[in-house]
Amino acid sequence: MVFMGDRATLLETGRFVQRHTRSAADEIIEAVGAAETVLGTTAVADADTENETETEARHRRAAEYGDLASMSALGALLLRRGDLDGAEPYLRGATAEGDRAAANNLGVLLHQRGYADEAAGWWRVAAVAGSAPAAHALGRHHRERGDEPAAEYWLRQAAEQGHALGAYALADLLEHRGDVGAERWLRAAAEQGHREAAYRLAMALERRATETTRGPHATGTRLPVPGAARSAAEAAPGILPEAPAAETVGELAEAEQWFRQAAARGHRRAALHLGAILEQRGELKEAGRWYLSSAKEGEARAACALGFLLRDAGDEESAAVWWLRAAQDGDGNAANALGALHAARGEQQTAERWYRAAMDAGDVNGAYNLGLLCAAQDRIPQAEQWYRRAAYAGHREAANALAVLLLQAGDANGAEPWFSKAAEAGSVDAAFNLGILHAGRDDDRTALVWYERAAAAGHTEAALQVGIAALRDGDERTAERHLRCAAGGGSAEAAFRLASVLDARRPEPGPAVLGAPREEKSECEEWYERAARQGHRRAQVRVGMLAAARGDLAEADRWYREAAEAGSRNGAFNLGLLLAREGSEREASLWWTRAARAGHGRAALRLALLAARRGELTEGRRWCARAVELGPAEVAERAARLSEALHQELTA
Repeated sequence: MVFMGDRATLLETGRFVQRHTRSAADEIIEAVGAAETVLGTTAVADADTENETETEARHRRAAEYGDLASMSALGALLLRRGDLDGAEPYLRGATAEGDRAAANNLGVLLHQRGYADEAAGWWRVAAVAGSAPAAHALGRHHRERGDEPAAEYWLRQAAEQGHALGAYALADLLEHRGDVGAERWLRAAAEQGHREAAYRLAMALERRATETTRGPHATGTRLPVPGAARSAAEAAPGILPEAPAAETVGELAEAEQWFRQAAARGHRRAALHLGAILEQRGELKEAGRWYLSSAKEGEARAACALGFLLRDAGDEESAAVWWLRAAQDGDGNAANALGALHAARGEQQTAERWYRAAMDAGDVNGAYNLGLLCAAQDRIPQAEQWYRRAAYAGHREAANALAVLLLQAGDANGAEPWFSKAAEAGSVDAAFNLGILHAGRDDDRTALVWYERAAAAGHTEAALQVGIAALRDGDERTAERHLRCAAGGGSAEAAFRLASVLDARRPEPGPAVLGAPREEKSECEEWYERAARQGHRRAQVRVGMLAAARGDLAEADRWYREAAEAGSRNGAFNLGLLLAREGSEREASLWWTRAARAGHGRAALRLALLAARRGELTEGRRWCARAVELGPAEVAERAARLSEALHQELTA
């Protein structure tokens, strides 16, 4: 039997390709060219531009005259419609006359009827005659039966003829084996418009760039909503959370282009991934458009991510609509977001319902969030139950929270293993808490190891503790480095201690020169001020002292007063000195009284001197006694002498 060349690309098996791009029917059957022998011309049937009924009638007339192309085309048309009985005689007739497209389509028909082996026989006939669609179908047939060598042979035949589906199927087979040649065929299919190939090629490029930057086993977790990924940029695999290395930029740019091509062709996961890339880059408007496109196609993660974008834009109600849609489609992250939303509104029962829904969706964050919710309501036994459930499932922050509960209940031995488990899993808070635990046992060396681990991961309070330890050991350089990290992270105590280190290096101020310009603020004063603005009372006093030394008495008054009103006895004493110097002795007395009652010996001595000057000798002796009691030594000595002088005056 001699087969003629194909006059048009024909059919693919729906069973094989329906999961890849278009619907099964569209994948299987395409328009078929036919020689219109009755009219003596060549025409192409096109369902988009010509009435299908007229097309069918024309082919039937031509087929009755024995026109081979019309027989093949009519069989394809009827097969597309699902009329297998009507299509079969035309396809068999055309096949008998040597039409390889008809042989391929006859294989499709037989496959749809369940005669897979007979279908494979006709595909082989067509494939040997050079039909790329038949070679693809035959390759898929062999792969389904586990004959990978035969599958590879026929898929390669299809791919090398430029058949997009064949190239994709070959790439899928090679990728399954871990063959590096898979990328070449993914690219070939993608370049011909195969959207799944474009998506998978993009994923491969991005994965390679990720591994180059962070190593093959790198992972990252960020939890901006309690126990929930903030967006698709965090939830989708492969998105880099940090700037890529220079050598990966090209691959990432190419990956983005393939994501864009696949998304433009309606690939919802590609649209989700493209949205995540754009969101991470700060292009929120375009990211929202792709999330919306993906969400409308049923991608729950895109609906969830769109909800976060809307929430961040201030449209909480619209965000809730998309989260609801995603949660109803089984997205645990969206259910957690809804739970957090209702919890913030005080709707605890609704929040609990959504957290349970997240847990039912397989998201362990749901159990963790239920623990947080119960803990906030002082339902400690229930909180422990949910934390424990999440911790056993590997949730590191739940393990840390469980350990904190146990520690608060006095079970330090029970808490330590959970802290360790959480810390080893990457919980920075757990590492810091282990430091606290060991410090409480006076095991400073082990405590420092855990503090250093947490500090290296950016934990502010841990960096402070490492800085304090370094100061204690006399390692000022290490101390300064860690104190700067902690202060930059917002620690008021670190800012104060860093300022103290810098302050100690300042040269002693020279004598004041009349008319000299006011001295600029030093770096140490700026750090003191940062701590002071955060309410650090010792820093407020020190800022006041530096301001007074510069001659800025109004600034000094402000900071002394703020410290004094917050309970600082040094602030109250210094404020008294400033007021007395300005002639407000009565108000100064009030602040010294507050300082003396809080245990400030110098303030008590000042009050004794005031009383003596006013002739209130008994009152003066009472404050002298208080000053002697409080010290320090030189104050106690002066107070004792003053008390003796007042006693002599009283008994004279």
